[in-house]
Parts: sequence; C-alpha cells; structure tokens
Amino acid sequence: MTKNDVLREIFGYTSFRKGQEEIIDKILNRKDVMAIMPTGGGKSICYQIPSLMFEGTALVISPLISLMHDQVMGLVQMGVKAAYLNSSLSEKQYRQALARAYRREFKIIYVAPERLETESFVKLAEYLDISFVCVDEAHCISQWGHDFRPSYTKIPNFLEKLPKRPVVAAFTATATQRVKEDIKEKLTLKDPYVHTSSFDRENLFFEVKRSYDSEAVLMNLVSQIGNESTIIYCITRKDVDMLEYMLRIKNFSVTKYHAGLEIDERKQNQEDFIFGRKNIMVATNAFGMGIDKPDIRYIIHYGMPKNMESYYQEVGRAGRDGLESKCILLYNDRDMHINKFLIENGISEELSAKERELVKKEEMNKLRTMRNYVFCEDCLRSYILSYFGEHHSGNCGKCSSCMEQREFVDGSAYAKVAVACIADTGERFSSKNIISVLKGEHTDFTDTWHLSDSQYFGALSDLPKDTVSEILDKLVIHAYATVDTKNYNALKLNAHAFQIGRQEQKILIKPFVKKEKRANRSETVYTIYLNHYDPSLMEKLKNVRAELAKKYGVPAFMIFNDATLREMVIKRPKTAEQMKDISGVGSAKLKKYGDVFLETIKNY
Repeated sequence: MTKNDVLREIFGYTSFRKGQEEIIDKILNRKDVMAIMPTGGGKSICYQIPSLMFEGTALVISPLISLMHDQVMGLVQMGVKAAYLNSSLSEKQYRQALARAYRREFKIIYVAPERLETESFVKLAEYLDISFVCVDEAHCISQWGHDFRPSYTKIPNFLEKLPKRPVVAAFTATATQRVKEDIKEKLTLKDPYVHTSSFDRENLFFEVKRSYDSEAVLMNLVSQIGNESTIIYCITRKDVDMLEYMLRIKNFSVTKYHAGLEIDERKQNQEDFIFGRKNIMVATNAFGMGIDKPDIRYIIHYGMPKNMESYYQEVGRAGRDGLESKCILLYNDRDMHINKFLIENGISEELSAKERELVKKEEMNKLRTMRNYVFCEDCLRSYILSYFGEHHSGNCGKCSSCMEQREFVDGSAYAKVAVACIADTGERFSSKNIISVLKGEHTDFTDTWHLSDSQYFGALSDLPKDTVSEILDKLVIHAYATVDTKNYNALKLNAHAFQIGRQEQKILIKPFVKKEKRANRSETVYTIYLNHYDPSLMEKLKNVRAELAKKYGVPAFMIFNDATLREMVIKRPKTAEQMKDISGVGSAKLKKYGDVFLETIKNY
C-alpha cells in the first residue's frame, strides 16, 4: 500500500495535515529526520505510517507509559499489531510480549529508554530486523531541555549495538535552537531533514486572569463549564488535594493525579478521566504526558508554569480533535516564589556545579519570560508564537487581550495613591490586602490590623477592583515596587516609586470594558457543526459509542472521537461506502462498528 492507502485504510483520513507528508516521505526515503511539532499537531501519524510500511519492526522510544498504552490500544482498534514493553507490565506479561516479539508478530513496539540497557531487550533487538527507530520526546536528551532525562543519553549506544543502523527520527513538541542542536548531535542524526511545524493552534482560545483570589475565580469557572472534559493543572500536590476535595464536596465529577498517590490510585484515577467516568482531572504536571484524549475542552492552570515550553505542551492537550477549546491561566503573586523554589531544587545532580549554575540561570530567564506573558497586554497568541520563533501579526480575536477593547489612559494619579497607601501601612501587606484598603472593604484582616484607620481606606473605592489590581501589578512590572515572597508577598516600594507622574514616569492602565466578540478570520469546523448539526442525533450516537466502549473495554474516543460523530450527524451516511468517507473511519473500525452507527442514523 502507498502512504495514502495506509492513511485512508488504517487511520480513516483522506488527507495529511500540513507538514506530515513531507516528513513521512523523508523517512520512507531512509533519511534521518528531526521534527518539532506542537502537542496535538499530528506527529504520531508521521512515525506510525512509515513503521507500517517498512519491512521488519519499528521501535518507538518514549518515556511516557500512558502514551504507550493509549497509542497501542488505539492501533489495535485500527487492526494494527502493536505492543509496548515497560515497567507497567508484570514479569509474566513482559515474557509473553517478548515471546510474541520473537515470533515477529508486532509491526510497532513501544519501549521505555531504560529498557534499552537490559540484556533481554538488546538480544531481542539484535534478533529482529529493526528498520526504523522513532525517538519521541527527543528534547529529553538535552540538559538544556525542559525535561532532561539521563536515560536518553544511552540511546546512541543502543543504536550502535544493532546489526545495521536503522532510519532514526526524532520528534518533540518544543525545542529552542540550542536544544535542536543538542538533539542532532547527541542522537548522532546523519544529515537530518529538519521540520518545524507552525505552533499556531487556531482552535485554542487563550486567557489570563490575574487575581489575588484564584480559588474563587476557579470555582466560578468550573461552575460554568458543565460536563465538558477539563484538566486543572496545579503547581503543588497540596493544591491538587485541596481543589479536588473542594470540587468533590460540591458534587462535581472530579478526580486527581500527582506523584504522591499510590500507583494503583493514580492508574484508576487516570482511567476514570480517560474513559469519561470523571469529567474533571485536577493534577500536577505529572499528568498528561502522552495522554491522547482528543475531547478535552478546557485546560485551566491554577498557577503559572515555570516556562513557556511546559505551558504550551500542557495547553496543547486541549482540542486535539480540532474543535474549539479554552486555555485559561490563573495567576497569583505566590506563583513566582513557588517556581523559583522548584527551579533551585529541581536541577539534576548528575550535572557539574558549573552546568547546574548555567541551567539555573536559563531556567530563571524562562520563568521571567513566562511572567511577562501573564502581564502581556498585546495579543497572547502572538507572544507565544514569537517565543517559538514564529511571526504572528497579532489581533487574533481568540485571546483575552484581543477580546478586550481597552484604550490606555494615564493612571498615574491612582498609582500615586496606591504608593502612598503601601507606605502608610508600613510596606507589610500583600496586593490582596492593599486592594481591600484602597477599596474600603471591611474584612477580618483589615479589621484585625486596624487598616480602616488608614487615611487611604476607600481612597480608590470608585474604581473596579480589577483596575485597582492592575495598578498594583503595574507598580511591580515597572519596578516601582517588588513582591517580598519571603514575607507573605508584601509589597515593598523602590526608591523611585515616589517619582510617578513626573515627565515620563507614568503608569498607563486600561479601563476594563468588554467589546463584542469579533468574527473569526475563517469559519471553523466547530462553528459549522454548531450551526448545522442535530444535537438529538449527536446524543444518540454518543450513547451508542458509550455502549460499545463499555463492551470492548476502551475509552469512548477510541471508538470514534467527537469530530467524527459530528461529521456523521452532518452527512448522515446511508451505506458503508458513505460511512468510509467520514474522517476517522478506517477499514477496521468500519467493519467492527459501522453497522451499528448506520442503523442508528437510519432509525433516527
């Protein structure tokens, strides 16, 4: 079969996404490849199709047990013989999989990098005809990457042990120029074809909410989301436990995931989310790598990630089916302090003292870049893309900055009042408490500390709380004040804070006035579906899918994802041939599930 036949017959698609075909062609022509493609950009097809077309067996090296499990399960649903070898298998299961591999039953074997050093696997690899090796998450080989793993440095040694060198392709979702060079050198790629896809995920809406009360903002958000599949990322395990408990006692369908849970509990919670038994997953960044659930509609960050690479990888898990999804980041001043601590205590001990210091310096620079994103007043999409070296004209219409009609005004007079209030109260209090004073709010805190006695109590009561919060943010951004993270996030004034209003020492603010939502540049698939599809038929198809998923013990999206069901609703196929024209319906799935969906559509 040709690559187009494989795409159509196995995966059920009629055309490649931009960049996929070029990568596949290079691999099939036995050329090494390094591809940088954003999360959700369709990289798995780029290595799965060559794996199926080459003679012999292909290896996919990945550190992600969840990715191996999900992708193998998905491939098996499409009629592909695939397996994984990692620590999640019992000794008996591992021996059985090894025996089947020796019988050459598998076209694709997923393997953890640590497994490459074991004698049993090396013998298997030497016995098999390994025609192609894919290194997924290739940034892990670089100490300058955001997720360095020493086990990846052993991959070149493994490749040298093979009887003949296979084609090698390296894939990663994010990589700076420095990391790209490291990948090429350390994986010993031979004159590789280098491909960098656009990082622009047009179906994602980006929003930043700065608040001194992230908890209240989050609870309000979740109450509006309904039953949509959602991941809430937290910086600490403590926050995960706290938020999961709060949502659970309010009867939300929620579960949690972090490294402090027992292995069995983590596995059960992950399955509950993947199979749709729970709608909301509250987790640290330990969750999500390799998760291929396509119908996640919301990614909420309860706290700022420490770098843009991690942030964009995590938000990339939303809307992988191409439908509109939202990515919301909630920022609190404490986030900087927590991330600094994590950076200082999270650098690999295997590096030299000099290397550790260089890595720390780079990580701190990345953290500042991430904080600048939080306070960015221009197009958020443009900011993200420029970080990854991609130009964007701005004014995307799909981020919180572009959706706000806010003209700059001189807020220096208000800022001078805020500075005077901070000084008058002894530079002892956080933004949250200074806002309470300026707004004239009687709280337990202001009453306990007698802050209502301040001459500035209620001085800015005529301004919206968001605007007062923005003024304090601007004091920090422009270095008129600093946040003392070691002293309850108290605001400390710098020497030139009292020069605000003189000449160019001005604080510009934007009144918070929402504008009408502008039309998108092009009508998305999601919009077309919403304008035309019948929700009642969609519900019936989802019910059929749920019954099949239960029967076969797989997540519902592995039967057909939402985008495929929506297309069935629009096109109403009447025959198997018409059903095969639906995107995502391959031959194996058509044979296995086609009749029941056709019957449901016919009866409706």
